[in-house]
Amino acid sequence: MTSKIVTLEELRANKSRDKFYILIHGKVYDATKFMDEHPGGDEVILAEGGQDATEAFEDVGHSDEARALLPGMLVGEFEKTR
Repeated sequence: MTSKIVTLEELRANKSRDKFYILIHGKVYDATKFMDEHPGGDEVILAEGGQDATEAFEDVGHSDEARALLPGMLVGEFEKTR
């Protein structure tokens, strides 16, 4: 099965509470349904929308449990540029 390729335009277009994609380590995740459950609040996630949130994700030191949720939210690989 080929993974979906998510473009920068698609990532940037999906950064609202209604449809929220987040980029972490080259993979794009749909975190829309997780907004209300996020322990840090939705504002923290929303601030990272439409861009690479890898540094913010790692700086916080997410738990193994948080990382285990990511595969279930996977949309696809981020487009490779140059």
